[in-house]
Amino acid sequence: MDTASYANLRRLITGGYSIPDDAVRIEEMLNYFDYDYVVPKNNAFKINTELSDCPWNNEAQLLMVGIQGKKVEKTPNSNLVFLIDTSGSMYSQDKLPLVIKSVKKLANTMGKNDRISIVTYSGEERVIVAGANGNQIKMISDLVSQLYADGVTNGESGINAAYALAEKYYIKGGNNRIIMATDGDLNVGISSEDELKKLIEEKRKSGVYFSVLGYGTGNIKDNKMETLADNGNGSYHYIDTAREAEKVLVAERDSTLFTIAEDVKLQVEFNPANVKSYRLIGYDNRRLANEDFKNDAKDAGEVGAGHSVTAIYEIIPADGKSGDSLKYQQNSKAANTDEIATVKVRYKNPTSKKVSQISAVVDKASYSKEMSDNMKLAAAVTEFGLVLKNSDHKGSATADGALKLAESISKPNYYEKELIKLIKKYKAEP
Repeated sequence: MDTASYANLRRLITGGYSIPDDAVRIEEMLNYFDYDYVVPKNNAFKINTELSDCPWNNEAQLLMVGIQGKKVEKTPNSNLVFLIDTSGSMYSQDKLPLVIKSVKKLANTMGKNDRISIVTYSGEERVIVAGANGNQIKMISDLVSQLYADGVTNGESGINAAYALAEKYYIKGGNNRIIMATDGDLNVGISSEDELKKLIEEKRKSGVYFSVLGYGTGNIKDNKMETLADNGNGSYHYIDTAREAEKVLVAERDSTLFTIAEDVKLQVEFNPANVKSYRLIGYDNRRLANEDFKNDAKDAGEVGAGHSVTAIYEIIPADGKSGDSLKYQQNSKAANTDEIATVKVRYKNPTSKKVSQISAVVDKASYSKEMSDNMKLAAAVTEFGLVLKNSDHKGSATADGALKLAESISKPNYYEKELIKLIKKYKAEP
């Protein structure tokens, strides 16, 4: 799951900048935070659900669906290639200097059986380190400290060089990944979103994952970075501070860098006997046709170890009879029960490519007027996102409402406290 939108919005609000509509991606805001979901014991995933009232629509209920990934005791050896943008646009303190700090933080977590390579690109690509042992920290730190920003941005040549190194030092059964650090301003060679998508789709056949870390302000090209990560079977994160680098690359290292499941798809089928209408909030560029759920050739998202994926549905309850549907149309007994929805998750094992599927039922007994802390957090973030986006579906959503929900969380952690401060900062703006 990408988390870039929330970190970028935090920077915009804290800096007093205006907020473009396309910067608000509510699913990325939701998935920035950790939720106290039940962790699976046997399967790769555990489905967690909760049903309560919708704070901004008194005719609706909120259904929270949380997919918790399994944790691993020990991750396999890693073959990481840092692909670093050293073009002239990366000169400011919140760009290349912060990239250097980020690389050093991640390098400090590596072991002697890991491999690290570093490629830089501006007018042309340069291989700074090739297949070094992960414990050669001082050498890596010294070399990366000497990087400087200058020239144009030929991302295409850098991407090709990074894949060549990743394939040369490929670890079978290991974690093979390119981590691109950039502001996304590619201006030489392939640079359009469509061209980048085609390039990265072809390269991902190598079995090497491609993640992106976004940096900086001004000319940041959010759309290009998301395109690269999503189509490279990786994730996109925005790094605005050294603390954020610590969160993404150290505290959440396994979920950021080690994939436990590929082509993960989530399908929620509502029972029309009990649900009049529904709306998935966010995920606008991640939706699949119903028939694609069981089409295992269809590319979908990847999930890292211990990571969770959260989705929020706004639903209008119904008392009517069943209409056309899947399970509930074909099985009248199911349609005439208290079932509200069936949640299904389909995914592939990254190594064997074996396809598995799990499911869980949400029924009327799942409803609780009192929200758990998980639901309070998800509802607060969603309401804040609807306000920031000025969504046509925001109903009575307000920053005050989001703040009230966030402040009602018992024993909030650092990032939940930060959310409270951020909403207050937004409210204080003229």
